[in-house]
Amino acid sequence: MQLPLDTYIAGRKTIGDWLVVRASLDDFTLHDIWAKVFDDYFINRLQDRYLAPLDSIKSGGSYVGEGFAIMAIICSLIEFIESTYQGTNYKHRRRGDPPLQPFEYSGSESLFSDFLTGHEPFRSFFDRQLATSFYKNVRCGLLHEARTNGRWTIWGKSHNGSLLQLQGQDFIVFRDNFHSAIRNFIEVEYKQELISSDERKSAFLRKFDRLCYE
Repeated sequence: MQLPLDTYIAGRKTIGDWLVVRASLDDFTLHDIWAKVFDDYFINRLQDRYLAPLDSIKSGGSYVGEGFAIMAIICSLIEFIESTYQGTNYKHRRRGDPPLQPFEYSGSESLFSDFLTGHEPFRSFFDRQLATSFYKNVRCGLLHEARTNGRWTIWGKSHNGSLLQLQGQDFIVFRDNFHSAIRNFIEVEYKQELISSDERKSAFLRKFDRLCYE
């Protein structure tokens, strides 16, 4: 069922606003319009719900324990970014439910692996095995138990720009470097790919069209 037209989906942009601009977005050659849609809808949605809260936590932090909150938000952000990149939408399934339809998913592990191994600079640090370990021990640990597991720890930042470091048997995630890399991917790499790729545009439309429905 479609949500009310005055439902906010990106900053002050509503479903009604999306439906108006949506009529022009089937023309993938309108690069200026697509660049504006990226800013008005994707960036504005992330700014209010993820990026501004992250900045607030960091600006008032003291490198004591806020890294858990920062990485938990980043993990939620990774799922939304990659599902938008692929044009897939989450579907909760119970035993006996019909199979998933095309472009639906019910578990996010593969999205994390795809994101961490498919985009720079993350793929310079992660292979599939390590991405799966990150998902289980950082993402699931933080969201389910408010801790990391499996000898994964969260530190503030690395001065050489590393996102990840192996120290003995411990994996260290540098939360500030991760945050910066996420922002750069969103604002530079993904924006450029969206404007230039018909596949990414189709995926974007699938995602934002679905946001208009319960």
